[in-house]
Amino acid sequence: MAGRFLSLFKPIGRILPEIKVPERKVKFNEKIFWTALVLIVYLVMSEIPLFGVATNLSDQFGALRVIFASNRGTLMELGIGPIVTAGLILQLLAGSALIKCDMSNSEDRGLFTIASKVFSILLTGIQAGAYIISGMYGAVNDLGTATIVILLQLLAAGIIVMLLDELVQKGWGLGSGISLFIMAGVAQNVLWQMFSPASGLFVGALGQLFVRPGASGAGYTIVSWIVGEGIYPSLIGFIATIAVFLIVIYLNGIRIELPMSYAGYKGFRSKYPIKLLYVSNLPVIFASALFANVYFFTQLIWSTQGQPLPGTNLFIDILGSYKVVTSGTGDQAQTSIQPAGGLAYFTTAPRNLQNVFGDPVHALIYLGILIAFCAVFSLIWLEVGGLGPSTVAKQLMDSGMQIPGYRRSGRPIEAMLKRYIPVVTVLGGIIVALVAGIADFLGVFGSGTGILLSVGIIYQYYELLMRERAAEMYPAFRRILGE
Repeated sequence: MAGRFLSLFKPIGRILPEIKVPERKVKFNEKIFWTALVLIVYLVMSEIPLFGVATNLSDQFGALRVIFASNRGTLMELGIGPIVTAGLILQLLAGSALIKCDMSNSEDRGLFTIASKVFSILLTGIQAGAYIISGMYGAVNDLGTATIVILLQLLAAGIIVMLLDELVQKGWGLGSGISLFIMAGVAQNVLWQMFSPASGLFVGALGQLFVRPGASGAGYTIVSWIVGEGIYPSLIGFIATIAVFLIVIYLNGIRIELPMSYAGYKGFRSKYPIKLLYVSNLPVIFASALFANVYFFTQLIWSTQGQPLPGTNLFIDILGSYKVVTSGTGDQAQTSIQPAGGLAYFTTAPRNLQNVFGDPVHALIYLGILIAFCAVFSLIWLEVGGLGPSTVAKQLMDSGMQIPGYRRSGRPIEAMLKRYIPVVTVLGGIIVALVAGIADFLGVFGSGTGILLSVGIIYQYYELLMRERAAEMYPAFRRILGE
């Protein structure tokens, strides 16, 4: 039964918007249709500007938006950030036994979903209010009644995104809406950096090589195109993007296979695979989400304290001081707010080789912090996510498996798993941190974390599509797949 904390959300569930579970078997083609429709709605929302907000405001979060599938100044300003944050908070609370929740109980699962919705809506309101108060859309006094309009737009958009994700997850579509939005956001970001008329690698950047002397942008050279300059992406970043895709695909295929046998079928042997990326990309997601929140709240404090210059406020200097930077010239000039020191500075990745060589200490400290947090989050999720040796050993025992040459018992299985799982978990966390960090240093399109996530999501969708297609063509497979 549900704990006292989750029971508090039961009355609220009656008034929350909800997508019903389909009462019939949804066909494969119909799932494709609903998945495509959800994706189209997301892409349209990410292009509709917020009413009452100026369109020429600078983007203060830049590459961090890839993680939350958000888009500056649009209905998708907050993206999936509130939903992901709410889910992570409740998962950690449940996994650490701070709240009682039995996921094998349908009532508990329902209350957990209701609690996730309530937290998502609350966090949407909190983040929207923080954006307005911080002055991201201009001074609050200048906005006037538009503040209420902006707040209501962001709340409505947050609820719609939550329902779109629920529509996909409840069986009308394929996979997860959140994964779909992240993958679409990364793909959109990569394509835009490659082909954007203003700053694309193969359009705007190459065009600057042929600007006549004395014109705006003159002085841009082939070296500038290779390493990147100002608002323009780099050829190195493009090559690194392809390389990181291939590296992550390769890493997903590395595994250790432990010999196992079935107790009920003598002589029938099998193998239990332990992937190198045992906890997948979750450690770098947690670390990136933590760094994004540090960036957001330190910038909020900096803005509300009058945007003091570095060195004028010790408290701000420790948390994170910022500076306003203008890049580009003429009509292509863009202003942005960048961290200049403190905690926010050292938890923000340098996004190109010039920044890395300009301040190598910053790059090394950032990479060290990222590796440390990914290793720690890997071990935490090992237990919270039910992937620890003892849990896996029990699952193998329940399925009738044992180690060849040993009596059927959970102890030898657990002892063998303890030799591999913790080491592989930490090693996998360190590797994904290195890949994400170095990818950012090389200026990959869509950020290192975005590429890691998109490859993992594409691989999951590939497996899901093959499974759904097989079940559609051969109905007998449904019993094997447990559907």
